[in-house]
Amino acid sequence: MPQALFVAACVSFTVNALFGTSVRVGIVNSAGFHWVHSALYICTFVLTAAAISTVFWGGGVAGWFVLPAVVPLAALPYVRSRSGGHVVLALSAAPFLAAGLIVALTS
Repeated sequence: MPQALFVAACVSFTVNALFGTSVRVGIVNSAGFHWVHSALYICTFVLTAAAISTVFWGGGVAGWFVLPAVVPLAALPYVRSRSGGHVVLALSAAPFLAAGLIVALTS
């Protein structure tokens, strides 16, 4: 069960990043459904928090590797979405999510 949370958090993050990128480069026009990106962000944040919580109930250490991802994810709503800083900040969470996933799947 704990591994599934890490997979879900990474998949949610990836889908959200791909959606945001496709909107930014003009492949998708999200004028009628801006809420999708926000909903995916909330899903990613909640799944990331759940993955981190496995440290306490799952007996593994993978959650510690994901913990630093909370900082950029928590800061994202405060950075303008059309700025390059939003993209950089969002992508700075990726290595921690990936590390947690690798640790979760190999331990």
